Amino acid sequence: MTDEHVEQEAQVEQVEQEVDDRLLRLAADFENYKKRTARERQEYVTFANERLLKELLPILDDLERALNAAEQHEEAQLDEGVRLVHRSLASLLERQGVKEIATEGKFDPHVHEALLAQPSEEAEHGDVLDVIQKGYKIGDRVVRPARVIVAE
Repeated sequence: MTDEHVEQEAQVEQVEQEVDDRLLRLAADFENYKKRTARERQEYVTFANERLLKELLPILDDLERALNAAEQHEEAQLDEGVRLVHRSLASLLERQGVKEIATEGKFDPHVHEALLAQPSEEAEHGDVLDVIQKGYKIGDRVVRPARVIVAE
């Protein structure tokens, strides 16, 4: 082997070592990036949940007041208290972008879940006759389909 050949092999080994070092650094940087983004995503979820919970707490307070009124046999106050809690919760959900799924008209399998089909002389085939459980969506995403009875 010539000195030149030995020198070239040494240079190749040095370049290979530099590439290996860079790859290791890149892999470590990528791993740190994944951990950081996972931590940030969890922080966003926690913040969103905290904000929602802060808005739910006054509704919980209203519900406790309604229950206390029920213990004192004050039916009028209980009725009023439950209505207040319902309005508060509906308002909170609306502010969060939750909308009730419309149930008038034809059955839509994308937003309705048919629990029962029954004959009807007043409605056309496929019309929603009754709502068993309201459905809700956020934007275009269905959170819970409306459970309905459909005309045969």
